[in-house]
Amino acid sequence: MSNRDYYEILGLERNASDDDIKAAFRKLARVYHPDVSKEEHAEEKFKEINEAYGVLSDKDKRGRYDRFGKEGLGGMGGFQHDYSTDFGDLFEEILGGFGFSSGRRQSRKSPRRGRDLQTRVTLTFEEAVFGVDKEIEFQREETCSRCSGSGAEPGTSPVKCATCNGQGEVRQVRQTFLGQMVQTAACPACGGRGETISSPCKTCRGAGLERKNVKKKVTIPAGVDVGTQIRLTNEGGPGAFGGPNGSLFVVLDVKPHQFFKRRENDIVLNLDINVAQAVLGADILVPTIDGDEKLKIPAGTQPGKIFHLKGKGVQHVRSKHRGDQMVIVNVAIPSKLTKEQRELFEKLAESLGTTVKPQEKGFLDWLNDAFGG
Repeated sequence: MSNRDYYEILGLERNASDDDIKAAFRKLARVYHPDVSKEEHAEEKFKEINEAYGVLSDKDKRGRYDRFGKEGLGGMGGFQHDYSTDFGDLFEEILGGFGFSSGRRQSRKSPRRGRDLQTRVTLTFEEAVFGVDKEIEFQREETCSRCSGSGAEPGTSPVKCATCNGQGEVRQVRQTFLGQMVQTAACPACGGRGETISSPCKTCRGAGLERKNVKKKVTIPAGVDVGTQIRLTNEGGPGAFGGPNGSLFVVLDVKPHQFFKRRENDIVLNLDINVAQAVLGADILVPTIDGDEKLKIPAGTQPGKIFHLKGKGVQHVRSKHRGDQMVIVNVAIPSKLTKEQRELFEKLAESLGTTVKPQEKGFLDWLNDAFGG
């Protein structure tokens, strides 16, 4: 039995969760397993790691250890476990990447899920706001139409591989201190298929699959934004040996609008009004995503004033609630005046005088207040 603290061996705090313990064991096992490690004294370190995991992964043993230390374990030490039964699945996961298994490895011809695919679709601003049924086109592999997926030229058939006897893999049994371990690899003769093809299909060249263009109609919900992904189940790559197809992920892009800007579920519009409208007030029509909307500009409106049009923003994807449209008013100063307009402004200037007053808040301060920051 190791003299070191079990938590210290696994690099854990005493309040570590079961998942933390398992993750720490996996990490260390990949480093010190004697079948794959080049570290000095790897076998001794791995036994120590196993001992610690055997105790801390068992609820009763961990409780005894936390209360009484190693003396409380008596003959329950983790190093006395039958690893082939307690840790078989864990070793299978850890060593699988190195080409080893415990002898319970799944056949290479077991059903396997197809790979996931991804395609991108660009929407207009309005399509993203309101949703749309969009036809997309992408490429994926499908069962070969000439050989029906067998990989063999019509009129011929694949035959069982003589090297692996149709298993698709070759194995080498090794004896380690943990028990019997099996090293497996894809059969070099058939490439893991379990069959050999003497006359490959002329269309797919023996692969059993051919690449095709596919068109699908996708329903894009209202309120999506740049980067939103829509998953289409079973529309990805084909599964193997009866396994399910993968999924197709549709990633969305959105074209910018000429006037509207989006801020989460609100729409922002910068709007120019003239000096007279700002000073005297006015009833104006404001463009929104739903069409023109009436807006009352009060007399004395200052540049940077923000008006809220409730419910004129973007719908939330998971509800019917819509954000607002925020109209930011800018007072447009004319660069050219008619003679009559200039005379009027000169009279106005005389009546207003030449006194100036420093501002307590500038335009950027108003914007920061409006947008929370």
